[in-house]
Amino acid sequence: MMRYSELGKSGITISSICLGTMTYGQQNTQQQAHAQLDYAIDRGINFIDTAEMYSIPPKAETQGRTEGYIGNWLSASGNRDRLVLATKAAGPAEWMSHLRGGPRLNERHIREALDNSLRRLHTDYIDLYQVHWPERQTNFFGKPGYSHQPENDGVDIEETLDVLNQLVIEGKIRTIGVSNETPWGVMRYLELAQKHNWSRIVSIQNPYNLLNRSFEVGLSEISHRENVGLLAYSPLAFGTLTGKYLDGKSPHNSRLTLFQGYQRYSKPPVETIIRQYVELAQDYGLSPAQMALAYVNTRPFVIANIIGATTLEQLKENIDSIELTLDKRILDEIEKIHASCPNIAP
Repeated sequence: MMRYSELGKSGITISSICLGTMTYGQQNTQQQAHAQLDYAIDRGINFIDTAEMYSIPPKAETQGRTEGYIGNWLSASGNRDRLVLATKAAGPAEWMSHLRGGPRLNERHIREALDNSLRRLHTDYIDLYQVHWPERQTNFFGKPGYSHQPENDGVDIEETLDVLNQLVIEGKIRTIGVSNETPWGVMRYLELAQKHNWSRIVSIQNPYNLLNRSFEVGLSEISHRENVGLLAYSPLAFGTLTGKYLDGKSPHNSRLTLFQGYQRYSKPPVETIIRQYVELAQDYGLSPAQMALAYVNTRPFVIANIIGATTLEQLKENIDSIELTLDKRILDEIEKIHASCPNIAP
């Protein structure tokens, strides 16, 4: 049975499983996307996550297509008021020049991004509007370490939060969150909100899975003490934790088969650890995917686990993970594997 919790102190109730949608527009047709949305709602999911840059991988010809598919479904189904809809504004990136000539996190860009998302989604408000990644250069998307480059700080967080707060006042967004952020970044958003009596961030969307538990260092304490819950993305590590890519396999229409640039979880040392997790699940008669998702579901700082799928069969299996409780023996074995090579793919 689906579980629910509050998004920070916003008064917004979200399902513990969130439907991720970045495959809509390349790996999934509009018809398939709408079938997934129908099924997810029937299973009790009320939380949908998307982004202005989707579908993935980002391309000029498919940018915004995911939001368009969702918007068409919302118009046809009449489900808008039943759902918590989250989307994101892209931060700066050389590979995103097709988006507003290169997205930034200043007032002009954020307002334009939001207005375009509202138009595509056929709605006049967003429940959770998120900064997809920071303006400044820091360690996100798996980049290790930190090299201070003040000349590349760009738009200050204070300017970004100011415009987001104005959009809350205007009623275009209900609440705000961050994504791919660091402990310093989260605390800076919170500090500025308190200083100016502005809207406070309620969530952080970062990667979290059996191969990458780096959130536990620093951010998990902030999450608990400041009530900024984790929306965990990549809980199956690009699908690698299902075991379907082991031994050189390339499943049809899968992300890593179609888009071979996504190698974060595919290096040889990582495969050894993936195999151990897959074998552990099999030893206990569990689906490797469900075991990996169930682990994320149990973490106290996770308020929603963002799942994605390209087929209804995968979607059912992933949603069913909410019914799985991992006993102490399995959790102990997971910790042993993790301790042997912690955060092997951050």
